[in-house]
Amino acid sequence: MTVNTTTWQPAPPSSNNGSWTRFNSLVEAELRDFVDKNRAQAGRISRSFPLMWDHIGSALIGGKRLRPRMVHLAYTAFDGGDPGRCATMAAAFELLHTALVVHDDAIDRDFVRRGQPTIGAHYRDHASDQGLSTPDAEHLGHSASIIAGDLLLAGALRLASRAAAGLPQADELTATVHDAVFASAAGELEDVLFSASTDRPDLQDVLEMESMKTAGYSFEAPLKAGALLAGAGLDQADALAAIGRRIGVAYQIVDDVLGTFGEPGTTGKSAESDLREGKRTVLTAFAAEADGFDDLLAAFRRGEVEADEVRSALKDCGADARAQDLARSLLDEGLRESRRLPLHSAARAELEAVCMHVLTRGN
Repeated sequence: MTVNTTTWQPAPPSSNNGSWTRFNSLVEAELRDFVDKNRAQAGRISRSFPLMWDHIGSALIGGKRLRPRMVHLAYTAFDGGDPGRCATMAAAFELLHTALVVHDDAIDRDFVRRGQPTIGAHYRDHASDQGLSTPDAEHLGHSASIIAGDLLLAGALRLASRAAAGLPQADELTATVHDAVFASAAGELEDVLFSASTDRPDLQDVLEMESMKTAGYSFEAPLKAGALLAGAGLDQADALAAIGRRIGVAYQIVDDVLGTFGEPGTTGKSAESDLREGKRTVLTAFAAEADGFDDLLAAFRRGEVEADEVRSALKDCGADARAQDLARSLLDEGLRESRRLPLHSAARAELEAVCMHVLTRGN
């Protein structure tokens, strides 16, 4: 079984802000320490367990560190003064993100993420080398992914508790992280059930699912946690979180578009998995208004038509353009709401940069 032995490298800074660069190095140190300590403990428990932590460490390398960036943005916007504590909370959200991604790959039966083999792929390949059948090897790979995701999730909650310890707002902080996990699980369940249901969810159903599944833990909760950690009042933290919810839904809408029309070499994920799994997205919600689209999508899932035919149908009915317009509208709403908050100019500029990134990523 091969292991990615790439050395830890700090993620590229998301802006030219020297404060973010310094802060990001603290987050990377927290993540590295998390993996190293758990790998050492794993070696005292079983011979096979340290290898799991090698794979977890590899899964944490790279990425844009978007959730830590949200924590940092809110923390600095309200003049927080303990960057070490903030970095611990930011690392907690990065662990949470990786946990949910690892679980999502198992749910979607994907073995590639960011253009690299997933944790499950390594275990699948090892099982295949040992002579297991393809279905059994894939089942083993997905099982290992579930275990890895559970470990990451437990680590995220532990780091979040450590970051909040001793603060007057500790209960509200830990509740914020817990609520993000809770909502994400609800959103993931809705996503799975939508795929299996013969009833077609409407656009509002899809948007609510995406708000729970992605927006909450990626934008809403990190922004709220960063604000609370800095000492902001609950009203201000909730207001910033509401802005994050809009940005997060827009992020997921763009992700839906990239998941269907993006180049796998750029996006690092299959351009057919959403269609193959029958994912109900904003794209399919718009396209369902066109006669015959649902039948065409069902035919694709049965292997009777090619993915390009489904993509053409989506474009012909304007689903991709309408999705982009909706994402842009949500981001505009978020920025308008942000002007009501007492954010200093640097934080406001950073928020605008995030919105631009959400809208243009993949271009």
